[in-house]
Order: sequence, then C-alpha cells, then structure tokens
Amino acid sequence: MMTESQIFQQQLMDLGLKPGDTVLVHASMKALGTMRKPEEIIEDIQQVLGKDGTLLFPALTYENVTCEHPVFDSELTEPCVGLLPRTFWKMPNVERSVHPTHSVCARGRLAHTLTVGHAMDDTAVGPHSPFMLLPVYGGKLLFIGDVLHACTMMHGVEDIVMPPYIHIRPIRTRFTVNGQEREYPVSDDFGWGSEFQRIGDLLEEPDIRRGTLGKGPATLIDARALLAAALMRMRAEPYAFVTDISKWI
Repeated sequence: MMTESQIFQQQLMDLGLKPGDTVLVHASMKALGTMRKPEEIIEDIQQVLGKDGTLLFPALTYENVTCEHPVFDSELTEPCVGLLPRTFWKMPNVERSVHPTHSVCARGRLAHTLTVGHAMDDTAVGPHSPFMLLPVYGGKLLFIGDVLHACTMMHGVEDIVMPPYIHIRPIRTRFTVNGQEREYPVSDDFGWGSEFQRIGDLLEEPDIRRGTLGKGPATLIDARALLAAALMRMRAEPYAFVTDISKWI
C-alpha cells in the first residue's frame, strides 16, 4: 500500500512534473486536505525534481513592507503569502532574491541564477526577476488549489505591454533593503482588479495540465508558453486580464 507521501509524489508526476524541472509554486496548503507538515510537502516536491531540479516559492512581503514601514531584510522579513513559502524560506540551502515586496525563494541547481539579479530591477517583475527568468530557463508554474489568480508572472506581462490601466506615480518611495536605502516606484492600478485566473483559458495540453494534488485541484503550466500567449492576448485585448473594481460592488 502506498504511503501518503508516495501518492502525492505520484500525483505530481501524473500532472507532468519530472526530474530536472524548474518550478515556481503558488500554493494553498488547505487545498491539499492533509494533516501533513509543510516540510513534508516541500520535500515531496523536491524528491520529484531530483538533484538537478529547482524549486521556487514567492516570498512576497507586501503586507509587512509598506510606505509606512519601508524596511526589508531578506534574512528577517517573513513572507506573508502562505504556510508553504513561510516554511520554505527558512529551510537549508534556500536562496532569496532581493526586492522589498516581491522576493522569491529558491533551492536547487538554478537557485542562484534565478535569484541573484532581482536587485537590478526597479519593478517587482522586471526582466531580472525570478518571475520573468522562469520562461527563459524553460520553467513551469505549479498551482496547488484554485489559485490561478495568484500568478505573479502576469504582472511582468503587464510591465512589458503597459496596458492603459497601468500607471506609475511620479513619486518614488524610499525603502531600506538589506540595510541600504533605495528608491522604488509605487504603482497605482486606478481601480482595476486583476483577473489572472483567466490564464486557464489561454493554453491547451501539454502546455497546461490539470489534475489533483492531495484532495484538491492542481494546475501545471509551461511558463514560456504562458508568456507568449499572454503577451499576444494582452496586446490584442489590453483589458483581457482585469475587471473594473466598481463592478464588484
């Protein structure tokens, strides 16, 4: 009889994850419907990736690092986006990219390559960020639970296309990042809400694979295919991935 760990690893492989892959995980631990520890889930993913794979989690800190508290320390500032990222951040051999609100943690063969240049970018999802390097290195996006709306890479698509609803205020906010002061632009969406779950309609297999992890839904997406499809759609339909927030009320 297979253990819960073995079942989970088999589900990952059935979804399309394989040894040597580079994968950025957006996850809802609750969606797994398990009492297992987050360290065990992370280790299962790492086991499937093997020694040549690379595992990444967003380590976002937009709730902790704000204009009112503009201080980020990659060793001390805890991620605010879920139990798995908060656990992964403190595990051995994990590297963290440098950005006050949108850092990424990584472990594995490409961890340093994908994280080291993030500090070069002004915007959170610039060309040197792990989010936008993922397609360059043939990476994948794993969504555990119904969380396609959390696809941070789509903000990088917005940075490239610059649709009409994107604006940058003329002022820049000064942050203290790992002890050094630096200014970053502060964006304003002027009332438009992201609808990134619509990426689920952009692709077909094998570029998107749907399945089950634990007891919940999961989706695996080829990052390069998503970037190409999202750029094409947003250039043709600038408002394809947003909704007027006034319609939510």
